[in-house]
Amino acid sequence: MAPRDTFFRSANMSLTQLYIANEIGREVVSALGEVGQVQFRDLNPDTNAFQRTFTKEIRRLDNVDRQLRYFHSQMEKAGIPMRSSSEFGDTLAAPLASEIDELAERSESLEHRIASLNDSYETLKKREVEFSEWRWVLRETGGFFDRAHTHTEDIRQSFDNDEAPLLRDVEQHAPRDANGGMQGQQSFSEMNIGFVAGVIPRDRIGAFERILWRTLRGNLYMNQSEISEPIIDPTTNEEIHKNVFVVFAHGKTILSKIRKISESLNASLYGVDENSELRRDQIHEVNTRLSDVGNVLRNTKQTLDAELSQIARSLAAWMIIVKKEKAVYDTLNKFSYDQARKTLIAEAWCPTNSLASIKSTLQDVNDRAGLTVPTIVNQIQTNKTPPTYVRTNKFTEAFQTIVNAYGIPKYSEVNPALYTVVTFPFMFAVMFGDFGHGALMTMAAVAMIFWEKKLLRTKLDELSYMAFYGRYVMLMMGLFSMYTGFIYNDIFSKPFTIFPSQWQWPDSIQEGKSVEASLKSGYRYPIGLDWNWHGAENSLLFSNSMKMKMSILLGWAHMTYALCLQYINARHFKSKVDILGNFIPSMLFFHSIFGYLVITILYKWFVDWQAKGTDPPNLLNMLIFMFLSPGKVEQPLYSGQSTVQVLLLLIAVVQVPIMLFFKPFYLRWEHNRARALGYRGLAEPSRVTALEDDADMDGGFAGARDSLASDGEGVAMIAQDLGESEEHEEFDFGEVMIHQVIHTIEFCLNCISHTASYLRLWALSLAHQQLSIVLWKMTIGGAFEQESPTTRVIMIVVTFYAWFVLSVGVLVVMEGTSALLHSLRLHWVEAMSKHFIGEGIPFLPFSFKTLLEEDPVD
Repeated sequence: MAPRDTFFRSANMSLTQLYIANEIGREVVSALGEVGQVQFRDLNPDTNAFQRTFTKEIRRLDNVDRQLRYFHSQMEKAGIPMRSSSEFGDTLAAPLASEIDELAERSESLEHRIASLNDSYETLKKREVEFSEWRWVLRETGGFFDRAHTHTEDIRQSFDNDEAPLLRDVEQHAPRDANGGMQGQQSFSEMNIGFVAGVIPRDRIGAFERILWRTLRGNLYMNQSEISEPIIDPTTNEEIHKNVFVVFAHGKTILSKIRKISESLNASLYGVDENSELRRDQIHEVNTRLSDVGNVLRNTKQTLDAELSQIARSLAAWMIIVKKEKAVYDTLNKFSYDQARKTLIAEAWCPTNSLASIKSTLQDVNDRAGLTVPTIVNQIQTNKTPPTYVRTNKFTEAFQTIVNAYGIPKYSEVNPALYTVVTFPFMFAVMFGDFGHGALMTMAAVAMIFWEKKLLRTKLDELSYMAFYGRYVMLMMGLFSMYTGFIYNDIFSKPFTIFPSQWQWPDSIQEGKSVEASLKSGYRYPIGLDWNWHGAENSLLFSNSMKMKMSILLGWAHMTYALCLQYINARHFKSKVDILGNFIPSMLFFHSIFGYLVITILYKWFVDWQAKGTDPPNLLNMLIFMFLSPGKVEQPLYSGQSTVQVLLLLIAVVQVPIMLFFKPFYLRWEHNRARALGYRGLAEPSRVTALEDDADMDGGFAGARDSLASDGEGVAMIAQDLGESEEHEEFDFGEVMIHQVIHTIEFCLNCISHTASYLRLWALSLAHQQLSIVLWKMTIGGAFEQESPTTRVIMIVVTFYAWFVLSVGVLVVMEGTSALLHSLRLHWVEAMSKHFIGEGIPFLPFSFKTLLEEDPVD
C-alpha cells in the first residue's frame, strides 16, 4: 500500500502498461479521460501525424468540428444565444460509436441546409438592395430629366464646346403651356444624346466628377442627389451612404467610357426610361418586385432562425462530445498496436493511490462491453523520473500555482506551497497591516467565495479572473492584515482604544513645553502597540526601531524554517553527503552570524537599560566590527562578549571550506570505491523499454490472459522490473567542484543580502501607515475640524467619498499589489532558494475536465 497522498510531498507515481482489446480501446480511453488521473506516454514519437492509426477518424471529427463552429458563427450573426453546457449535467457521457456516426451525418445535412438557406438569404438581400437602389434612381432621375429637357439646346452646345463647365447651370424653368407641359420638348434619342444613371458611394462622388471632367474634357451634363436613407451592404452589414447620379453625353463611345469609370468606382448602374409614363410603370414594377422579395426574405429569415434555434439547443453538447472524441483519438494515436493479438498497448503514469479506481473503471468498461478478455494493467518498476503531481483543492490550488510559477517541485521533494499557505499572506500582512484595509479585502474575498458558482459561469476579463482565481489567497491576506492591524493598533490610520493605555500624562501641563508620559505601575498594555503612541512626537522613531528589528526576526525564522527543509529533502533522498556537506555547515554558518544577531536583539529588548544607567549599544555597529575588529567590543552588550564573538566567527569561517570541498571529494571517493569493487559505472545503464522483449512479453501476456480468464476477473495487475531506463552522465569531478563552489559563494553572500531583504517588511509597513495618515488628513480628517456644524456635515459627506475611493484604489489595490509582489519575492528568492530544487516535470493527465477548462465551449 502506498502512503496517503498529502500536500507535503507530491503523490507517489507508478508507470504502468495497459493491454487493451482493440474493440474497446475508444471506450477505455474515454472512461480514463473522465477519471483524469492518467498521463499517457507517446509510444510512436517518430511517426508523423498523417501516418498514425486513427488519422482518418480525427480528420472526420475535424470536419464535424468545423461544421459546428460554422453553426455557432451563424448563430452569433443572427443573435441567437446558445444553450449553456452547464444545463446538460451528466448527459454528456461518452457516446457510442454509432451515435458519433449519426452526429456526423446530421451535422453534414444541417450544414447543407443552413448554407443553402444562408445563400438564398444573401442572394435575396442583394436583390432587395438592388431594387431599393433602382427605386431611388427612378425617383430622382425624373426631376433630372425634367430639368434637362428645359434647355436641350444648351446641353447640345455644351457637348460641342471643349471649354464647357462640368455642371452647367440649367436649373432655370422653361415656359410651360396651358396643360403644364414644356413647350418645344424633344426626346434625347432625337438629339442623339444618351445617359447613364446609377448609384455611387457618397465618399467617391468627388473623385467621380473629377475623373469624368478630365476624361471627357467637359463634354457632359451631370446631376446627382443624396439618398436620405443609408443602404445596408448585404455582405458586411455596414451602413453605406450613397448618391444617385445621371450623366448625359453624346456618342456611344463616350457613354461606354462613363460606364467603365462608374463600375471602377464601385457604382451600380440601372436602366431608366426617359419617358415619364414608362418610368412610372418601371417604378410600379420595381415596388411590386421589392414587396415580393421582402416577403420571401422574411420567410427565409424565419426558416433560418428556426433551424439555428433548434441547433442552439444541442450545439454546446455536440461541441463538447466532438472535442472529447478528438482528444480520445489523439490519445489512441500514442498507443502501440499489436497486429498478432489485435491489442492496443499503452504506457502511462498515474498516482499509485489511484490505481484502484483506474482498475475499477476498466472493470466497468469490460462489463459493459461484455468481453471475456480482460484489460491488463502491468505496473513497471523503473528509475525514470516520474512527473510531479500534488493533490490540491480549491483552497490550496492558488498557493500551489504561486510555487509552480517559479518552478515545478521535483518528484517527492518537500512542497514549498505547504508553508506558503501561511507565510505568504502573513508576510503580506506585515507590510499591509491595517485592520480597516484588511477588512475591505476580506469582504471582497468573501463576496467572491459566496457567489463562487455564479462567477464560475460568468465570462470574466483577465484582471477580474485573476482576482477570482486567488480569492482564497485574498481571504487569507485580508484576515492576516486584520490581525497585524490589530497588533499595530491601526484602523484607517486611527488607533483602537479598547484597553486602557499603560502610559499616563502628568496632571499639570505647562503651555509651550513638551510633555513626557510615564508608565503606570503594575499595568502593561495586554496585546499589540499601545494606542497612546499614535499621538506621541517620537512615535515614528519608536515604531521604526520596533518594526526594523521585527523584520530581522521574521526573516531569520522564515529562512531557518526553509533551511531545515533542506535536511528533510536530503534524508528523504537518502543523501548523507548533502546533510554533512551542505545542511550542517550551512546551518552553522547562518546561525553563527545572523542567529547571534537575533539573540542579541532579543537580549537587548529584555534588558532594562534605564535601570542599568547605560545606553544600549548599536547592534549594527556590533555586527560590522565583529568582522572588522574581532575580539574588540567598544560598547559591550554582556560580559564575555568578545570571546563569544571570536568563537562564533571561527565557527562560521570553518564552515566555508567544508561546504566547498566535502561533497565533491566524498563523491569522488565513493565513485572510485565503486569502480574498485567492480560495480557497473554510472554511464553503463541497461536500457530496457516497456516493449522490448517480445518473446517474454508474449508469453507473460498470454499467461496472464489465460489465468485471469479462468478466474473471471476483468482487470489484472502484474509487476515487471524494467531496471534502469535513463542514462546517467559519467562522474565529472571538475563539474561537481564548480557547481559546489558556485553554491558555496552564493549561499554565503545570500545570507547577508537575504537577511537585509527582509527589511522591506519594515519599509512597506511604514510607507502604508504614513500614506494612510496623509490620506486621512487631506480628506475626511480636515472635515471634522470645521467649526460650523452645517459646513462640517457637508464636508464630511463630500470628503468621505474621496477618502473611500482613494483608500480602495490607492491603499488597498495599489499598495496591496506592491506588498503582494514583495511577499512573492521573499518566498521565491529568500526562502525557496534554501531548499527548493524545482526541477520537476509537471503531471499532465488526460482529463476531459482540464480540456474543457482550457478551451471552454460557452
